[in-house]
Amino acid sequence: MPVATARALIDGAAGKIEIASSIPDAPLAVAVIAHPHPLFGGTMDNKVVTTLARAFVEAGAATFRFNFRGVGASEGAHDEARGETEDMLKVVEHAQSSLGALPLRLAGFSFGGAVAVRASGRVDFVQLVLVAPGFRRITEHGMGEAPDPNDPHLGAAGRHTTTNTVIVHGDLDETVPLADSIAWAAARDVAVVVVPGGEHFFHRKLHVLREIVARWVR
Repeated sequence: MPVATARALIDGAAGKIEIASSIPDAPLAVAVIAHPHPLFGGTMDNKVVTTLARAFVEAGAATFRFNFRGVGASEGAHDEARGETEDMLKVVEHAQSSLGALPLRLAGFSFGGAVAVRASGRVDFVQLVLVAPGFRRITEHGMGEAPDPNDPHLGAAGRHTTTNTVIVHGDLDETVPLADSIAWAAARDVAVVVVPGGEHFFHRKLHVLREIVARWVR
């Protein structure tokens, strides 16, 4: 399947946003993927993010990765997920204006998963893939306390269901507690796929992650 790849800068609320696109001939959907925490080295070239991108492209989606404000060539400064949500929505807007009214798939890893949850509350989407989502980054309680699954920052009731959302999480993750994903998912009847032996960055388990996501989005 021929795929056109490109890097570009688009306009965002805090300045330019750096994007990387992979667009197959006659795409069936649009996918936008958010990367892990920018203050801890997260970029759109993170291996988990590029693994997700490959799975989406192979499923026929025009796929967009992007750098949050202050990362790479993206302008602006870190904004504790608030501005980063606006960045993701700008990339969605760009993708949809470029490609038309295709079904929207959203995804995010770690901090990017939390941002994707916020963004999914403001756009219509058909699928949301969350990989070890860092919910604690967007709650009122911070990193030291397990998030309340019913916190409105984590999605309105009925917005995320087993039909449109899935979480993938490693059982050896020492960065984002698996229990946080299970608690959030249980309150919404969302499936959690646990990868045995998977740590936060899915070292030696990226092929497993790719296969799980590919089966879900095909």
